[in-house]
Amino acid sequence: MSRLFAIFVTFTAGLFAISAAHAEVNVLTSIKPLQLIAAAVQDGVGVPEVLLPPGASPHNYALRPSDVRKVQSVDLLYWIGPDMEGFLPRVLKGRSLPAVAVQDLPGLKLRRFAQDSHSHAIDANEHDHDHRPGSLDAHLWLSPVNARVIAAKIAADLSVADPANAPRYQSNLKAFDERLDALDLRLKARLAGIAGKPYFVFHEAFDYFEDAYGLKHTGVFSVAAEVQPGAQHVAAMRARLQEVGKTCVFSEPPLRPRLAETLVAGLPVKLAELDALGGYTPAAAKGYEQVLEKLGNDLAGCLESL
Repeated sequence: MSRLFAIFVTFTAGLFAISAAHAEVNVLTSIKPLQLIAAAVQDGVGVPEVLLPPGASPHNYALRPSDVRKVQSVDLLYWIGPDMEGFLPRVLKGRSLPAVAVQDLPGLKLRRFAQDSHSHAIDANEHDHDHRPGSLDAHLWLSPVNARVIAAKIAADLSVADPANAPRYQSNLKAFDERLDALDLRLKARLAGIAGKPYFVFHEAFDYFEDAYGLKHTGVFSVAAEVQPGAQHVAAMRARLQEVGKTCVFSEPPLRPRLAETLVAGLPVKLAELDALGGYTPAAAKGYEQVLEKLGNDLAGCLESL
């Protein structure tokens, strides 16, 4: 009996070892764009989770108790960094497993908010959120160059955590790079005709994308969602629109600022949306490309219709 028991124990231990070697690595990202990049790398092996629900702002999200438990227990966690998710650093202090702030990765092409008129709100003393001149622009996922760096880091981490699937992660990374090459060509062709056309945004989130494709917003209408600007401020914004003429003003879903309709009433200006987060995009291998392609199409579509 003792010999049979020893064989049984050895066999069972072997099964557990095989199971552990092939166990799915649980990946959590703070925001949807990082989830989509991770999904490209994990394709066919696992599906990463995302912390923020669609429509939630990474600038001021309030964590639920279930969020805190997830943050502290997941195998691998990726977030932009304290310049974006200011609610996370305190919670991450209680985490013993890896947490990667991607804004610190070597090889990223980072931007800082500039001191010129394009980076300022209409009122020189007001700035979009905390986007002060000289501070880091943390919307770094909108650069395909940065997406490649992030994907390479995730692939490397997963290959260490799950060596049995390392070849698949590396193959997925190569496929992602190749798709980004093709996407880059499509976007350059799609956006070439709108270079130099003026447009305005309510949130200075798109500089990385603009820099990649030769675009530049004309101004930022910085308006806090909970504060209705005074008549003088609205008049100044309308004067800027009248000066430019035919143009588009882009807000971000899910909410359009309350003054938007008033701001453009009677002017040759169209209201449209640009989605920097792609909150409802399925977590699939091609999700990241879908977000950038929709961004380019929405931007060009409005400006071409003027």
